[in-house]
Amino acid sequence: MPADIRFNRELEFEYGVLETVAPSIRRVIARNPSPFTFHGTGTYVIGRGRVAVIDPGPALEAHIEALVRGLRGETVTHVLVTHTHRDHSPGCALLRRFTPAPTYGFGPHGSGRPEAGQETVMVEEGADSEFAPDIEVRDGDVIECDGFGFECVHTPGHTSNHVCYRLREDRALFCGDHVMGWSTTIVSPPDGHMGTYIASLQRLLDADDRTYWPTHGAPIRDPKPYVESLVEHRLRRVRQVEACLRDGIDTIPEMVKLLYRDLPPHMHPAAARSVLSTIVLLVERGDVVCGEPASAVPSIDARYALAAHPQGRR
Repeated sequence: MPADIRFNRELEFEYGVLETVAPSIRRVIARNPSPFTFHGTGTYVIGRGRVAVIDPGPALEAHIEALVRGLRGETVTHVLVTHTHRDHSPGCALLRRFTPAPTYGFGPHGSGRPEAGQETVMVEEGADSEFAPDIEVRDGDVIECDGFGFECVHTPGHTSNHVCYRLREDRALFCGDHVMGWSTTIVSPPDGHMGTYIASLQRLLDADDRTYWPTHGAPIRDPKPYVESLVEHRLRRVRQVEACLRDGIDTIPEMVKLLYRDLPPHMHPAAARSVLSTIVLLVERGDVVCGEPASAVPSIDARYALAAHPQGRR
């Protein structure tokens, strides 16, 4: 784990129980723990009586049944999805058996990329290629619910269709996987993009959110300094990759061994995807070129070199 970020790995909860975590917010956590989901996917319920659900989670019958059981006597009016990974959106299909509430999201997986439709590499929990929201949202859209409302904040980077939902009344941001308090976020090409991820982080610094509610892990109570540390960490990684290339370390596996030497080996493939995303950013900026095998598209197996710039550019 990066030493420059103050992670919080404390979380008190009980699987299968819809618990009140703030006056207007409840959460039930799915039993799908993993190195990428922490203890599991946290599905949020906003409001009382007529409620909104955020990220129904994986296709686990027991999880959806626990959610429905906890909402007995109440009505789900809106189902919001932050993005289309299999630990976030497949639960929508199971929840549909219990409620006709429409689903909201940016669009199908990959729909935020200019080249939408290109096959996306499956990483983490994998892409949910079956989900498409009933109602597509865009940055700045407002979703009016019963007594409260959400502002949609498009935050591409982790996925191209990632959206955060700002509960305006509470100055609370439901931030999906864009910001997590227990770990950094994996950014994996081609759907994940480091440049847009960093820009999306920086954009959050202009807001006055008081609390972040990630889908995995505990809430982030003082988000601005935390986001600043995430931005600096990513920019430092860019500089570290450039330093590797200056030192003759020209392959991603070699970079991972050096930059992630404290990470367990079974996590190295995921780390390699993030390094690849940093390489993509540097190639797009013209600061790095692909070597062997020569290719216009950066890959895990290629060799890289710093670009030769005219004197004074670097």
